[in-house]
Amino acid sequence: MALHKEFAAAGKKPGLQVWRIEKMDLAPVPPELHGDFFTGDSYIVLNTTRAPSYNIHSWFGEEASQDEKGCAAIFMTQLDTHMKGAPIQFSEYQNNESLTFLGYFKSGIKYKKGGVASGFKHVVTNDANIQRLLHVKGRRIIRATEVPMTWDSFNKGDCFIIELGKLIYHWSGSECNFFERLKTTEIAIAIRDNERQGRGELKMIDEGSEPQDVIEVLGPKPDLPSGSSDSDLQTDTRNKNQASLYLISNAGGSMTSTMVADKNPFKQAMLSNSECYIVDNGGDKKIFVWKGSAANQDERNAALTTANLFIKDKNYSPTTQIQILPAGGETTLFKQFFFNWLDKEETTGPSKAYTIGSIAKVKQIPFDASKLHSDDSMAAQHGMVDDGSGKIWRVEGGDKVPVDPSTYGQFYGGDCYLVLYSYNSGGREKHIIYTWQGKKCTKDELAASAFLTVRLDDSMGGAATQLLLSWQIRVTQGQEPPHLVSVFKANPLVVHLGGTSRESGESKPGSTRLFHIRRSSTKATRAVEVVPTASSLNTNDVFVLKSPSSLFTWVGKGATPEEKVAAQYVAGLLGGAATEVEESKEPAGFWTALGGKKDYQTSVALQKAVKPPRLFGCSNKTGTLIAEEVPGEFTQMDLAPDDVMILDTGNQVYVWVGSDANETEKTGSLNIAEQYLNKDPSGRRGVPIATIKLGNEPPSFTGWFHAWDPDMWGKDDAQRLQDLISK
Repeated sequence: MALHKEFAAAGKKPGLQVWRIEKMDLAPVPPELHGDFFTGDSYIVLNTTRAPSYNIHSWFGEEASQDEKGCAAIFMTQLDTHMKGAPIQFSEYQNNESLTFLGYFKSGIKYKKGGVASGFKHVVTNDANIQRLLHVKGRRIIRATEVPMTWDSFNKGDCFIIELGKLIYHWSGSECNFFERLKTTEIAIAIRDNERQGRGELKMIDEGSEPQDVIEVLGPKPDLPSGSSDSDLQTDTRNKNQASLYLISNAGGSMTSTMVADKNPFKQAMLSNSECYIVDNGGDKKIFVWKGSAANQDERNAALTTANLFIKDKNYSPTTQIQILPAGGETTLFKQFFFNWLDKEETTGPSKAYTIGSIAKVKQIPFDASKLHSDDSMAAQHGMVDDGSGKIWRVEGGDKVPVDPSTYGQFYGGDCYLVLYSYNSGGREKHIIYTWQGKKCTKDELAASAFLTVRLDDSMGGAATQLLLSWQIRVTQGQEPPHLVSVFKANPLVVHLGGTSRESGESKPGSTRLFHIRRSSTKATRAVEVVPTASSLNTNDVFVLKSPSSLFTWVGKGATPEEKVAAQYVAGLLGGAATEVEESKEPAGFWTALGGKKDYQTSVALQKAVKPPRLFGCSNKTGTLIAEEVPGEFTQMDLAPDDVMILDTGNQVYVWVGSDANETEKTGSLNIAEQYLNKDPSGRRGVPIATIKLGNEPPSFTGWFHAWDPDMWGKDDAQRLQDLISK
């Protein structure tokens, strides 16, 4: 089969590319609709990292036809062959996706009724007549499923999104909690900002306070049932970590399997580079195919077929997840079944964890801002050039005021900004509009920023044409996507803790200031102002400290050269050349400026990066430990105050106890951590466990979260939610 034209640009740039199977052919899905899936369709998803490394996923809706499923499998194999077998291949099924897949869509995924066969298309819509009801489920893995527009679809324990033309209602049942409301709000905002291009109006309503237009569509509200307890959690983990290892052969088209080990953890030496193997984790509906680099080429090419035959022979569910792994491209999920897995660069000892901002097993590539287009919303745009230009305005007095170009790249927490990025694609000028909203800006500025964004979009042709000439991306302080960082070329993006950049600022910066400089896993460098205290330091990064009498650059033991260069730039912004101070060689004046010495993050595990830290939400309400992993790169917002959370950093496990966790979980938190370690398939009993409480987090914990905000949970929940919706 000849290479499909859509694959000619596949994997050329970091980011996400999505195709739907339409009439046995490939059709690209617009970036602003990534995360929307029709239940009657099949898809191919390619994620490319800067390393580079590649993940190919086939996704199948519950109502997809067998012909489309077969077509998707053929295209996935063709793409893998085109990329010389380097990608990891995943088979995904509706409601049973891998964490890797779910991590691409941090705001959740949406299941829409219908598909290509019934005429449904992936288009940006401002249809004034649209009526749709989405049922939002999950706490860490968020899914929004389209359900019938009737009160029979509702219950008291969940959140729903009611779409009535340009009005988007976030409906909360009387028994749902703040964390569930927060996650539903994120999906509703994504619908407003991406699918509706900022032209929808988002409103929050509680059960019993439905407005008249909702009553007109649904009728009078009846008594609603309660939500099923723990329905957002997985139900049983007893068999999920048990696996067997098989040597497989597909010689002559007949699959045979020979058991190598019936119980994990396995020894890495059991894998021969000249063979292919299956790790059978059927209890968790997962199958892994490992392809030795010297294995028979026909067997390597037939890996997907072999996996499906194995699933059929074992009478496993047809929705069992499949991962196909080339030697050297093993995932964390695969390696956990082996005792002390060693990567090529390692010679002794178990693998350790890394913090966000470090890269494992990858040659360090110099920062190149012109190639940093790795944000999901633009990665699939073929032909997007990298020499675009930008303009920035500050929201002031209900209008937008131009920002001095000499200060581009600096954002103040008390301001809102509009960033217009223009580039040429296919002979046409296109635009990306970022709305950056500071944590300390006023409600009036938040409202004005939304209005001004739509007005700017209209001036770019957004309302006057059906062609997509501009995108709107709302950015909250601390959540800047890599592409926005890249707009400022080689300089880091600088975020000031508060204050404003306007000349008649209402507040002045503090006399002592501390900036935390970190290079992320996408090679984007940020300089974020943090509380000027010694506990904010982190051994893996660089900090710039300005006091009334001194200016220091503090270099942690695990800092990178790129972070040191960024620190020089930040020091220049603060008033000149800084005195460089190495960790453990600080002069007395350095500690005096920070108010004295304090404990800070000094974890050795952060210094050598080989696998990511993992965050889990835990519950033992059913009597059995249920641990649900947070997909993608986690943030402080993923810590749920009504849960017990486990942060696994490799050689240390932290149990974080939320203030609203139930008493059983609070008193049994240590036991929860011990259960977690005992269930680890690689065998990790004896790993140190630290139990900490919300509001009393030590630096060794907060250091795993970039720009930790110690005041996050001191804010009123209802106000936090309303502020998020009003943005």
